[in-house]
Amino acid sequence: MPTPRHDRLRLACADAGLEIDLARGVLTDLWFSHAGRVIRPLHRAHWVGQAVPEGLAPVEAGLEGEFLSAPFGRDDLEPGGPIHGPAANTPWRVLSVRETGTAAEVVLELLAPVRGARIFKTLQLVAGVPFLQQAHRIEGGSGSLTLAHHPMIRFAGRGWLSFSPKRAALSGLHVEPGRHRLVPGGRSEDLGALPGVAGPVSLRAYPQGDWAACGNHAEPIHMPYANRNGRELGPEEPPGHEDFLTLVEAAGNGLGWTAALREAEDDLVLVLKDPAELPVTMLWLSNGGRDAAPWDGRHRGVLGIEDGITAGDEGNRAAAGANRVAAGGARSCLELVTGRVHVVRHLLGAVPRPAGWTAVDGVRVAGERLVLTGAGGEVSVGYAGPF
Repeated sequence: MPTPRHDRLRLACADAGLEIDLARGVLTDLWFSHAGRVIRPLHRAHWVGQAVPEGLAPVEAGLEGEFLSAPFGRDDLEPGGPIHGPAANTPWRVLSVRETGTAAEVVLELLAPVRGARIFKTLQLVAGVPFLQQAHRIEGGSGSLTLAHHPMIRFAGRGWLSFSPKRAALSGLHVEPGRHRLVPGGRSEDLGALPGVAGPVSLRAYPQGDWAACGNHAEPIHMPYANRNGRELGPEEPPGHEDFLTLVEAAGNGLGWTAALREAEDDLVLVLKDPAELPVTMLWLSNGGRDAAPWDGRHRGVLGIEDGITAGDEGNRAAAGANRVAAGGARSCLELVTGRVHVVRHLLGAVPRPAGWTAVDGVRVAGERLVLTGAGGEVSVGYAGPF
């Protein structure tokens, strides 16, 4: 059985591995090997391991990888706790570990209750399958609970995004003043024409395309970048932007997915979910729009792909009542009851980018293979998922 070192547990099978920080439940590393090439899809912020301002939650002070946010964001039902809740900021204990050449699995339990519920995390890797399988089991509790997975990736260069069908895209209500590309509170059924402050914005290409004209000047930037950081922006460094978007899955979808194709990394990051469990996909588009330390305007080209059951950025109180997600016919929170069990499953994987692909047109399960369609052809990869 692998022994945790400094609150870190490493797990591996023949061609995949991970590391998890047990003090926070944060997946700090994930890798897949393809014909001798190793792909590490997860992002680590530039300030990790350095001194940061006081008052940051552990998940922000060491912003990296992937974690479960429960409750999602800032909790306005039981205020005072860290952003993204106990699940991303407090210890998990190891219940069991199984590791062979062909498969690996660890089961963890969150020590702190969330809304009175116990939460268990299972992580699984299978040789020949380029996905991390996760399952979270929420037992008992009372009241309403929002939650979301929070994997983060970074684009060193150009990138392209594709999605399973969505019924609507809802832009965030809470924005960085003067540093957002999307109209706050906007709605669109066309992911290629989101309401932008300077005209329609396409979600198909990030961080280039419409997003490259970083920032907007429809309202004043309250604290100029140069004043915060002591240097002027060069012509190659336009003011950045920070945007948040909630995609509501189309009715009847049996498989929800997000595909991110990265040119510089030459890979394809794929996230899978069951829309009945996680009805929304929230996108955190962080491209240099936060100037305060430790962000310092340097957190660029980062995308959070946050599959969850929430009301987007409207808050936990709104998620339990009237909100934009629920108005569209989707669930926005779990109802916790003593004796009731909720299970939420999620897959995160990465493969080499098929030659010439800048979009994924479709994803389907075919037995023990996952078939991706794009650029006039198909590719298939190993699959052992639950969907």
